[in-house]
Amino acid sequence: MGFIIVGFFLLHWYGSLFFQTFFHHRYAAHGMFKMNLFWEKVFHILSYVFQGSSYLSPYAYGVMHRMHHAYADTKKDPHSPKFQTNIFKMMWRTKDIYLAIDRQKKIVAKHFTDGVPSWRKFDEFCQSKISRLAWVIFYISVYVFLAKDDWGWYFLLPIHILMSPVHGAIINWFSHRIGYRNFSLKNTSTNLFPIELFMWGEGLHNNHHRNSSNPNFAFKWFEFDPLYPFILLMNKLKIISLVKQNVD
Repeated sequence: MGFIIVGFFLLHWYGSLFFQTFFHHRYAAHGMFKMNLFWEKVFHILSYVFQGSSYLSPYAYGVMHRMHHAYADTKKDPHSPKFQTNIFKMMWRTKDIYLAIDRQKKIVAKHFTDGVPSWRKFDEFCQSKISRLAWVIFYISVYVFLAKDDWGWYFLLPIHILMSPVHGAIINWFSHRIGYRNFSLKNTSTNLFPIELFMWGEGLHNNHHRNSSNPNFAFKWFEFDPLYPFILLMNKLKIISLVKQNVD
């Protein structure tokens, strides 16, 4: 059963992060490509299926991420390790700002919200206590069925439950503290290759900050953005339409 548990964990890890980087990050926040309303709803729903109890609103995520780029490593940055003493304080502050945006309690400039997909009723359902609790019960049930009394596997449950914040913490903390830089920028962004291979390319953070509209996060010959081939495939299948890039 151990192989099945590992498979279930990897499916959740990569599936959740796939939609977070493809739909929330590259589409909602940066508009690297376009899609019609049908496909937007499909990816909205699939994000919920794979993120489960840690579902993030593409609208709140997109707005907050635009703020991150605009205010990177300043006191207005929603998640900069430069002004937080540890990763937990940084993510708690991120949570507070995210909720304020999601519940429309924080006034943000129009350019942060323009074009960001919004499906408020759906987000309210996905982020409801009942929905999150149902997913938690599902994860626990899977482990009770598969792991039974092999309690070591149960330590993976907190990651399942908090999958999206875990992904965010890895990038927002470590991609501003360790790694290497291809570009000298006014922020502390770094690249985490080869760790980014486990993060669908998100770890190529310094490259992304250099050109935030480029759907391919790789720059050097040895770097690889695992999501980019999928973007090219979906563009070829006309699920999405890539936006022409302005290379500076």
